[in-house]
Amino acid sequence: MGPRHLVATVLVEPSAVEDLELRVMTDDLWLWPVRTAPVVVDGPRMEFQLRRRLVEQRRGEWDDAAAWTPVWIGFGAAWHEFGPDGNVRPTGPLPWAAHQRLWGALDEFAPLVRYQRRLRGIPTVATSDWPGLNLR
Repeated sequence: MGPRHLVATVLVEPSAVEDLELRVMTDDLWLWPVRTAPVVVDGPRMEFQLRRRLVEQRRGEWDDAAAWTPVWIGFGAAWHEFGPDGNVRPTGPLPWAAHQRLWGALDEFAPLVRYQRRLRGIPTVATSDWPGLNLR
């Protein structure tokens, strides 16, 4: 599959996206709105599909978030070891403290976010297995 970023997928009330981004930055976490993420070719389409899937999976629990902004929140260099060439190279699982910081930051925004406490991988290099990918 190739290298991947571990991210949390979060639906955020649109007026709270900038505040949440500033909050997670204090813990060296990165926030990418799916629409403008550098690994996505057709941002509006992927944003729509992801939001719809997340809302429908919850069978009515998240209907209030049907127009919210899907974002990915990933982990910055402080949470990984550096490889011999100076690049971030995760050598093992993320420290538990990284998870705690992420979930704690999201809990602070509880009424304005919807998420599941799990991480998923998004590719970091071009692959035909994930057609939404386009690194320039």
